[in-house]
Amino acid sequence: MTYRPDAPERLSRAVLRHDVARCAALCAVSTAATAAGLLLPAVLGRTLDRLLAHAPAARWIACCAALVLMISLLEAAAGVLAGVVDARATAWLRRRTTGHVLALGPRAAGRFDAGDLVARLVGSGAQAGTAPGALAALAAALAGPVGGVVALGLIDPWLAAVFLAGAPVLALLLCAFARDTSACVAEYQRVQGRIAGALAEAVDGFRTIRAAGAEEREAARILAPLPELSGAGHRMWRVQGRAAAQAVTVAPLLQLGVVAVAGLLLARHRLSVGEVLAASRYAVLASGVGVLVGQLAALSRAGAATGRLTEVLAVSAPAHGSRRLPPGPGRLELRGVTARRDGRAVLAGVDLTVPGGGTLAVVGRSGTGKSLLAALAGRLTDPDAGEVLLDGVPLHGLAHDDLRRAVAYAFDRPALLGTTVEDALALGLAAPSPARVRAAARAARADAFVRRLPDGYATRCAAAPRSGGESQRLGLARAFARGGRLLILDDALSSLDTVTEHEVADALLAPGGPTRLLIAHRAATAARADAVAWLDGGRVRAVGTHAELWRDAAYRAVFANHEDDEPAAGARDAPATCGNPTADAQRAADAEPTPGAEPSSRTGPTARPGPAAGQDPACVGGAGSLDGAPR
Repeated sequence: MTYRPDAPERLSRAVLRHDVARCAALCAVSTAATAAGLLLPAVLGRTLDRLLAHAPAARWIACCAALVLMISLLEAAAGVLAGVVDARATAWLRRRTTGHVLALGPRAAGRFDAGDLVARLVGSGAQAGTAPGALAALAAALAGPVGGVVALGLIDPWLAAVFLAGAPVLALLLCAFARDTSACVAEYQRVQGRIAGALAEAVDGFRTIRAAGAEEREAARILAPLPELSGAGHRMWRVQGRAAAQAVTVAPLLQLGVVAVAGLLLARHRLSVGEVLAASRYAVLASGVGVLVGQLAALSRAGAATGRLTEVLAVSAPAHGSRRLPPGPGRLELRGVTARRDGRAVLAGVDLTVPGGGTLAVVGRSGTGKSLLAALAGRLTDPDAGEVLLDGVPLHGLAHDDLRRAVAYAFDRPALLGTTVEDALALGLAAPSPARVRAAARAARADAFVRRLPDGYATRCAAAPRSGGESQRLGLARAFARGGRLLILDDALSSLDTVTEHEVADALLAPGGPTRLLIAHRAATAARADAVAWLDGGRVRAVGTHAELWRDAAYRAVFANHEDDEPAAGARDAPATCGNPTADAQRAADAEPTPGAEPSSRTGPTARPGPAAGQDPACVGGAGSLDGAPR
């Protein structure tokens, strides 16, 4: 990650350019309101002079009323425009940051906690979105004091000189306030992100917490940074209070000085009563530090929030090429692939080839890099050395759309995102059709239980509880509906019972299908593949058929500790949901392969000993209950 010190300023300028017309209109309206406010004291002074001289003043009184009405209308318009500009800027920042996080994939999860990312998107996004409005308001707020000083000089140069004598003190106060406020706000938002991250972890693991009876301890852990957050908040308010108090002390002295000099000039008949009134009002406008303090505070909060978003955007996303895939069967090649995580080579010099239309199972002990290899094969992440090719084209050279159309994934814990079940199965399809979705569901043996839902495929995901096996079948259906040349399954059959797995495998391995890469923990899954790649210590130890490798005791030991039976009758994971953005985002993070780490648990299966030495692993197991059976 390369972080540039001027990155927050560059992002702020990008926000301004995004809605430059409305920002300019807001600045113009705010400045016009300030200009009308600057005209009002002069008109009031002239009106007072004419009234005291018993001269006709109806026109001047009408001008005063018109200016008051104009100021009210302009301030109302500025308020509406500021709300629109802030909302559009916030939406743009959130879309850009969300898109970048999705483009980063596993890199985002490795760099930021899920809760911290949510806090940045929601809280920091809203704060950063106020920057254009705050900047326009600050410009108008600056126009007030500057215009007030100019007006004092036009009335009499001595009035401006008296005010300017104390102006440097005000400038120093404002500079110190802006600096201290930015530091306090940044610290406050950082601690807030830590609390959000801890809360997201607890929400994801609430069943474990409840089972352990550790609710109070977890609550204490989540809220442990609260005193630090409180301290940062109090410091922020103390800084603002101190600046306001200092400004309140200095500003009245300047105003009194201007009024005193104006009184002397009145006594010498150099000023009229109306001009003294105007000078007193201009002195108030010129010393309007309270408005400046508020706008500087808003701008400081927006700047600190922009900095937090910039930290996310500074993490480089994978770049895509412009090449197109030529016609081909989907031949997958890994040439000298090395991938490091936390300074350790998880995969080292991996060379593998999967012929077009063939099936390769990848097996190995936990931690040998199977899920990382699956991520590399479809470019969810990039290798540190070597390259991955599909039909002779390096994946990093492919256009994004071509790559995503060519590769489909199914995971052990799929994140089913969408409003309805049909939406979840059609996720990412350019032109989804009901017939295509239902055909994919039938192939994944999901059609029957989906039709039993209250509204079938139109059932809202939140109203469709499902077991771990049912979730996996929906994930498989989504992958089947997507099609493509390469299908990658990261232990996506682990929660299916024996009968359902056999039926799904028949559809999966049917002749004429795509190239298949299976990350397998079950011996039965490996036995169905054309060939097996055995990973050991980050390297390919052997490649061959399952029957050939089974003669090696070390290979058999790979399956000894894995849960290799179907889910027991009635066994169910807690109901999963989709449609809840927070839960779905966390499930998506769980489902995506985390480089260097293997899944710590799977949904639903019942553990039992692996096959005995020499026994055909495909024959191990018995007829279990279908996980789609009615509850």
